[in-house]
Order: sequence, then C-alpha cells, then structure tokens
Amino acid sequence: MPRLSPLKNAKAHASTIPSLITLNKDAPEPLYAQLFQQLETLILQGDIKPGTQLPTETVFSETLGVSKITIKRGYMELRNRKLITSNRKGGTTVLTPGRLDTHMFKLRGFTQEMQELGMKPSTRILDQAIINDRGMASMFGLNSNSSLLKLERIRCGDDKPLSHEVAWYNLHHLPELATADLQGSVYQVINQKCQHPLDWCEQTVEAVLSNDIENQAFGFTSPQPCLLIKRRSYSPDGILLEYVEGTFRGDAYAYRVKMKG
Repeated sequence: MPRLSPLKNAKAHASTIPSLITLNKDAPEPLYAQLFQQLETLILQGDIKPGTQLPTETVFSETLGVSKITIKRGYMELRNRKLITSNRKGGTTVLTPGRLDTHMFKLRGFTQEMQELGMKPSTRILDQAIINDRGMASMFGLNSNSSLLKLERIRCGDDKPLSHEVAWYNLHHLPELATADLQGSVYQVINQKCQHPLDWCEQTVEAVLSNDIENQAFGFTSPQPCLLIKRRSYSPDGILLEYVEGTFRGDAYAYRVKMKG
C-alpha cells in the first residue's frame, strides 16, 4: 500500500474523530464541556495530529446527535486554548499544542515579544564578531571598509529554542554595540544607550526548511517547515541600523497581521 502524505493522513483521520467522542446527556457537565475536554485530551496526547481538519459543526452535530451550538461552544473553548484555528470557509484545523500566536503590529525585539506572551526570554550566542563585508556595507549605505557587528543567536522562550537569528548592525551609527553586553535585548541597548534609536522597519516572511544549525537547535531529526523573517530596521531619520534574518520554527509560531481596507 502506498504511503499517504501527511495531509492525506490528516484528512483520513478526520473522518474517524466523531467515533472517538462519547457524550453523556445525563451527566451534570454540559455537553460542550464534555466535547471540549475529550478533544483537548486527544490533541494533547497526539491522537489527533496537528494539521488535521476537524469535522464541520454541521457534520459533527449530526453525527453526535447534538445541537450545532454545542459543537460551536466546544470549538470556541479549543480556540481559546490555541489548539485549533478556523478559516472563513468554515474549516477548522488542529494546531501544535503550545504554538505561539503573536502579531506584527509594531516594531519590537524577541525579548519584548516573549515578555508580552508571558514567557521568559533567553539567548545562546553562537557568534559575535566585528566584520568587514563589502556587500553588507553597501546595503547599509556605508563605505566598503566600514565595520559591522555580526550577531548569530538561538533565541528561546521558557528555555525552548524558538528561532535562529543572524543579525548585522551599523557600527558607524551604533558604535556603542561594539563593547555592549548583548546577551539580552539588543533593542533595549540601542534605544537606551545609542544616539540613534530604532523607529520603524520593513519585513518579509518566507517559508523555508530548517538548516543543519536549526535542526540541531530545535531538536529536529530532518528539515522541517519554518518561517524566515527578514527585517530592516531604521532610525527616525531613515538610517538603516539593523538587518536581521530570523528563522522561526513553524511548529511553534503563528503570526497575525492586522490589515484595514
């Protein structure tokens, strides 16, 4: 028998989910709470895998013989726990337990992001060096022999490795970084100790597979989907101060972007 792709496996498994649920209408606990608790247990135990499409509210309610309101409330509890997500077409997908749901509404560093999520940030520096790189100097609009700070780090939240970050900093305008302690938040050092603070940025997000460094840091046995975020950060008067490429593990991160028409 040919091996199914992960997506096909997820779809095939979804059809069996109602058979895993048993609701007791005579129990004192509301039906939606029974549904939520049973689905939560199945997801946390790995019996329902991340990426699985759950049955629609209509299909689930008809199969279990309960109202759509029961299914809707059970799904709402799962969304509040960040165990599922829904799209506008009515599909409901299981997320990786513990996945971080964050946003791109403002310029902020990893340390601030973790603090806003209620997590303890930490850093493991892989490389910190003052370098001369003609290509990077040109990006910053500097002379070819200008010095740049290169900083490569593994960023963690609650001791869990979440991203691999390689950043370059404009030492012509941020000379204080050459001797600063960068084990914590570089953004905090820049904004508190440097003449040119960070004010705004441009970002792109790409889908990539993890490399050897990331596989080792994240505990992957093979390359896995990740988010590559490239960011250029500027001072209020438009000076490029930072260029960073951060690879975030796809099984732990989801970004929201607010848009208005």
